[in-house]
Amino acid sequence: MRGTEFAELDAFVAVAERLNFARAATALGLAPSTLSQTIRALEDRLGVRLLNRTTRSVSLTEAGERLLARIRPAFADLNSAVAAVNDFRQKPAGTLRLSVSTIPAHMILAPLLKKFMAAYPAITLDVTVDDASGDIVGGSFDAGIRYGKRIAQNMLLVKASPQSRIVAVASPDYLARHGAPETPHDLQDHDCIRFRLGTGQLLPWEFGKGKRKMEVAVRGPLIVNNPDLIVAAARDGVGIGYMVEAYVAEDIRKGRLIPMLTDWSPLYRSYYLYYASRHHLSAPLRVFIAFLKAQSGGEAS
Repeated sequence: MRGTEFAELDAFVAVAERLNFARAATALGLAPSTLSQTIRALEDRLGVRLLNRTTRSVSLTEAGERLLARIRPAFADLNSAVAAVNDFRQKPAGTLRLSVSTIPAHMILAPLLKKFMAAYPAITLDVTVDDASGDIVGGSFDAGIRYGKRIAQNMLLVKASPQSRIVAVASPDYLARHGAPETPHDLQDHDCIRFRLGTGQLLPWEFGKGKRKMEVAVRGPLIVNNPDLIVAAARDGVGIGYMVEAYVAEDIRKGRLIPMLTDWSPLYRSYYLYYASRHHLSAPLRVFIAFLKAQSGGEAS
């Protein structure tokens, strides 16, 4: 098989698996226009249409489905062969692509970077910090780090942090001017700093005490999509923030932020490293999993 034919088939598999030209182009490091021309050249060479495509969707034709079924195992074998060769290196090498939400990026990943990169200098870490849904398969990531509630159920997990609480926090200045809420319902009379998720929804403020659970519809003049802005604004007295306690532990220790309603703040889910399959793990991901377990005492599930 000539190199151009292999490249065309590789491009076809990338598009067929994602059913999205833009995502496939990103994964292959190509411009979408180049990828489109490559697929067209393959179809012209074979004399058959492989993909149905409109401005809104991409789908496989019957011929495309048959071709994918035949060549996907071959490409998987090739990738396994390359990974096996990589295993013979004394130091694992390659690129590890991670999708990480903001809080674990700072709280979990950042403290590990120097030590991990010193231990594995031939590995390139490609980290995307994003508070969106965390679709690592569609985004062509090797793994992600997010908290348990936001991870798809079919993922394999490695615990990356102990449990923490989400607490309401405010600066001493704000509390001096407005007083502290005594119950979660009192938050409705305060300026609250709200967080917009990557889905566009506002993060609900949830509280619980024993068997009692409640969600409070808070209000306030500031909505952000970055946790660090919540912390900064709360420190400056703009309003009350709702934040993972471990993330603001230093501010609490130094008195810059005061936690409130702690008896209504149950333990929060842990953060996890997650990935799609235990089969054919790349060497960089395998050593990163082992490294994370050693640092955090995490267990796979």
